[in-house]
Amino acid sequence: MANVSSTFGVFLAPHRDDVTRKEQAVAADGLGYGVVWLGTGRNSVGDLALVEDILAATERITVATAIVNMWVDEPETLAASYHRLADRYGQRLLLGIGVGHPESVTGYRSPYAKIVGYLDRLDAAGVPVDARILAALGDRVLELAAERTAGAHPYLVPPTHTRHARAILGAGKLLAPEHKVVVDEDPVAARAIGRPYVQTPYLGLSNYVKNLLRHGYTEADVDGGGSDRLIDDLVLHGTPETIAKGLLSHVDAGADHVAVQVLGPSPAVELANQRRLAEVLL
Repeated sequence: MANVSSTFGVFLAPHRDDVTRKEQAVAADGLGYGVVWLGTGRNSVGDLALVEDILAATERITVATAIVNMWVDEPETLAASYHRLADRYGQRLLLGIGVGHPESVTGYRSPYAKIVGYLDRLDAAGVPVDARILAALGDRVLELAAERTAGAHPYLVPPTHTRHARAILGAGKLLAPEHKVVVDEDPVAARAIGRPYVQTPYLGLSNYVKNLLRHGYTEADVDGGGSDRLIDDLVLHGTPETIAKGLLSHVDAGADHVAVQVLGPSPAVELANQRRLAEVLL
């Protein structure tokens, strides 16, 4: 299995350029975070070029894709890239894969069948089960993650979902939810930074909205830009110590690892807060 031994990692969203994300990944490696999760958005990443660049520039951190979109990159292309890098970097590589969102893919249909077929083709191409993790929110895909991969990487979820996901995955499977944070003690300022990252696009995507409604939120919470309660739950804010307590709620609920997405007004602020959080998380 890919090495995900540390409780906390850093999630780097695709809204930053690759040079900035590489700098943040190198810093995360030096600080002791266990995994750097590379957000991919809707981009083709089957050649794993940025992954390779970051693996070469770091010493110990695991690099995970979050996620390779099954509608965008063919499994055989991804498998060839995996084998090229695995031969050199071994357990420092983790393939996060998923089907994305119906609103963002032309011809999106039968997502469950798409996942099964994609995993079948990865099997045929020799990608080990424990070298891949599945983006999963609903029960059927969580069950598939337990059966066919190392585990699940849920995005934009509260600890109540983590507890539910652990019950479905069972023991021995990796559960690594993502969670956003803003290191700022002013709730109004923190919400102003965090809300756009929840509202656009996620409150316009049916799979995320349905998942939030299943786990304690109401239509009023997910309307518009999201209620303050929703934003405060999905984007933790405060001092590093306060944020750490919130992140540990996922661990208490059954997570093995939490992918921490640090949000800020600039890359420099994000990097500084990545360091501040490391002092209390690691």
